[in-house]
Amino acid sequence: MTIKQLRAFLAVAQTLSFTQACERLHLSQPALSLAIKGLEETLGGPLLIRSTRSVRLTPEGETLLPLAKRLLADWDNAEELLRQRFTLQLGRVALAAMPSIACNRLPRALRRFRLRFPRVNVTVHDVINEQVIDMVRQRQVELGIAFEPETREGIDFLPLFDDTFVAVLPPDSPLAEAESVDWQALLAHDFITLQRPSMVRILLEQALARQHTELPVAFESHQLATVGRMVASGLGVSAVPSLCREQMHELGARCVPLFEPQIQRTVGIVLGAGQELSIAARSLHEVLQTTLCESSPT
Repeated sequence: MTIKQLRAFLAVAQTLSFTQACERLHLSQPALSLAIKGLEETLGGPLLIRSTRSVRLTPEGETLLPLAKRLLADWDNAEELLRQRFTLQLGRVALAAMPSIACNRLPRALRRFRLRFPRVNVTVHDVINEQVIDMVRQRQVELGIAFEPETREGIDFLPLFDDTFVAVLPPDSPLAEAESVDWQALLAHDFITLQRPSMVRILLEQALARQHTELPVAFESHQLATVGRMVASGLGVSAVPSLCREQMHELGARCVPLFEPQIQRTVGIVLGAGQELSIAARSLHEVLQTTLCESSPT
């Protein structure tokens, strides 16, 4: 069966007139008759009984009528749904982002995307850096935002900006008034950081290990917000990506540049290697690329 044949049958079955069916479908009578004949040959028997004065359905035609209505409705709905998705009147896209991005830079990008495409639903998975990579690699999400991975097996990485870690200090700390802080001065205080396997924790430990120094951890948490609040309460100090600076200030802590060693890592968009993105994901990718770069820390 073809869509054209079903539409021809439905028009005749509903009007019980070849003349009216031709007018509805903008077909000639020979073309309409040919479509009906082709459908009957495909199915194996007559669907219509036609005389000089009337047209009526055979029992098989009566059986086909509700099925044809449903098939054509499903076809039209599918066609309209895909048209809406291709024009981004409707759609869905899933994104994974590490917390330092999800809580700080991402909302601005999502707001811009929402203003442009208000009927596209975006699901954000706020997970640690390693999970972002895994979710993209396993095709659980189409896009990820993360630090540059050490290996790129199964993924592509588009660099956006370099982020430098900053010291996080209590507001009443003498170090909070300094133009910058070195690690020796910072580690003279109790240190608060994220728990493993957070990439922030790993980067801190790796950088200090190259200086033959261990990271002395007094308090650790799963959430950046908890780390910021602990520091603001005077429990100790910390170090986080500079893209978290605004969040730390909102929590009551202060941030200053950190050096000796300076810790820097590239942030970018993670894609499945060779993966063809949906229209919605491609559009979000463009918005992320422009907006996150505009928001990159200086």
